[in-house]
Amino acid sequence: MSTDQIETKTRSRPVSQLLAEEKKRITPKRPRDYVAWAAAIAIVVGLVSTAVTNENYRWPVVFSYFTTQSILNGLLVTLVLTAVSMALSTLLGLLLAVMCMSQQRPVSGLAQLYITFFRGTPVLVQLIFWFNIAALYPHLSIGIPFTHISTPVNVNAIMTPMTAAVVGLTLNQAAYMSEIIRGGFASVSRGQHEAAESLGMSGFTKLRHVIIPQTMPAVIPATGNQVIGMLKETSLVSVLGVADLLNSAQSIYARNYQTIPLLIVASLWYLIMTLVLSVPQSMIERRFSRSTRAQLTPAAASAEPGAGQPVPTTRESLL
Repeated sequence: MSTDQIETKTRSRPVSQLLAEEKKRITPKRPRDYVAWAAAIAIVVGLVSTAVTNENYRWPVVFSYFTTQSILNGLLVTLVLTAVSMALSTLLGLLLAVMCMSQQRPVSGLAQLYITFFRGTPVLVQLIFWFNIAALYPHLSIGIPFTHISTPVNVNAIMTPMTAAVVGLTLNQAAYMSEIIRGGFASVSRGQHEAAESLGMSGFTKLRHVIIPQTMPAVIPATGNQVIGMLKETSLVSVLGVADLLNSAQSIYARNYQTIPLLIVASLWYLIMTLVLSVPQSMIERRFSRSTRAQLTPAAASAEPGAGQPVPTTRESLL
């Protein structure tokens, strides 16, 4: 067989470019592995046994209230609160992240002050504060400065329990989202900023077409975790009287005194929603992790000097 034929066959074969962390490792079983499995199985069997045999759980009551209309209405309110609060907090977090990356000290200082305050105080305290904000500002007026054109606003009428819940959850979550987005901005190398500026892009165009698309692999998986956390944090709004899932369960057991079964109903629904949200989150994380690892393949590293190496980043103004 000639050398040319050998080279042709070699080139036609698919060459696997698996990284070291992608290769399956074979580890021998040790006695402690079997002991750990036995202990885990014993714990699971014990928990299932006590849940099934203990009549105080009252599983028939749990199943009878699991799909009642009031519980389903509370479930819908919980999902709406989660979606609205996460959408608004993501937009506000993006604005705060851009402000933090600004080279104007007053702008970045205000953003840091906001983040410090809302991350440093409990969510429950913030929710109660916004619900009672009318005690500080019972009446406000919205108008044009230095003119007599204004419209009075009754804060007590506007700040309903649902409004206070959305405002409190949004403002608190925005502080965390801004840190996630800012970390994504920091992952973009300085060369990308310089390339966008050399093409004459404005700050907004650079942010929209260059920076934000490259931050997605770092931002989206973490945002998925925040969505699941927000779903569970919505249970705090029950103290404001919002008819969410937990509040609906509390309203029922306040009448029939079936406290434990109704709490189990609420817990099962939270668990189901968390598992449902975890599936697309895991898929998104795997997709972006593969795309990130693909940029560090040996072929890419050999094609460009310095490729696959960490790129030092500096604080770049985004606008």
